[in-house]
Amino acid sequence: MKRNLFTTVLLLLLCTTVLFSQAAGESTDDEKTLTLYCYDTFSSEWGSGPTLIPLFEQETGIKVDVVSTGDAVEMLSRAIMEGEDCPADLIMGISDDQASKAYESALFEPYDSPVLEHVDDSLEFDGEHRLIPFDYGVFAFVWDSESDVPAPRSLDDLMDPVYKDKIILIDPRTSSVGLGLLMWTIDVYGEDGYLDWWRAVGQNALTIADGWSSGYGLFTEGEAPIVISYTTSPVYHVLWEDSTRYQALVFPEGHHQTIESIGMLATSRHKEEAKAFIDFILTEGQAETAIANSMYPVNGETVLPDAYEWAPVPDKVFSMDPEYVAANIDRWTEEWTQAMTSL
Repeated sequence: MKRNLFTTVLLLLLCTTVLFSQAAGESTDDEKTLTLYCYDTFSSEWGSGPTLIPLFEQETGIKVDVVSTGDAVEMLSRAIMEGEDCPADLIMGISDDQASKAYESALFEPYDSPVLEHVDDSLEFDGEHRLIPFDYGVFAFVWDSESDVPAPRSLDDLMDPVYKDKIILIDPRTSSVGLGLLMWTIDVYGEDGYLDWWRAVGQNALTIADGWSSGYGLFTEGEAPIVISYTTSPVYHVLWEDSTRYQALVFPEGHHQTIESIGMLATSRHKEEAKAFIDFILTEGQAETAIANSMYPVNGETVLPDAYEWAPVPDKVFSMDPEYVAANIDRWTEEWTQAMTSL
């Protein structure tokens, strides 16, 4: 009887040990899983995510749960709404134009990545390194050279009735590209004149898309021959389609620059893993991300393909102080909404 009782207790102990070991193993796996909030461009089938995430996981043994949150504006808004309950460890794709909004949220923790020594100081817009740049670009209109529509030579040209239903714009309330265009027009026309441009070009627009992916998709499907995008957008077509059909247009009045960043959340339970991912994006992930995003890499040691010769470099580039943007963005978008709904 005692022997049977001993055997039963032993079996119970063994079962308990196995269950504990399994639970410990699950906990360990969980500790090595990062949750990454990103915009659709990174996670889509043509983005860099499907290539880079498996490579990072293979090299580090750290799993990455990618959560696609729409456009960059939607992504940051979601994280701010979730606050301290945000499940993300990292948020990837916040532009410098959104920086003050990100700082005010107090969501992010600084990280002085050693790779930043290879990044030009002019691109490090956050001196505290809460937001770390990983690529940058310059907004431009892209034109289908096989269309029968002449290429505009300036922002003013786009107001010409010849471009009626020939332009695809993007909403600045839901898209970082649309927001970039809004600020570009403020750069050029000032706060007293930018809405006049939008009203005129709005009359010529085929549509105002919610995000870059949908807008650029309509463009490549031939719905309209002109779309707002980046000077680097032709690179993709040269690389993957061996085509120079789509050309970025450089205007003499200048262009607006944007810098995209990645940030680690202060509430993350996996900060060392998060730092490893940031360093990976700033090194091995640079070329792949820049090409997929149609942007430039921030790491000066990155080797780019010859296709980047098809990305024209404007002589004049604008940028805005993030604090100035934060102080005025709500008013600008409200004014924009009123102007565009009255068309």
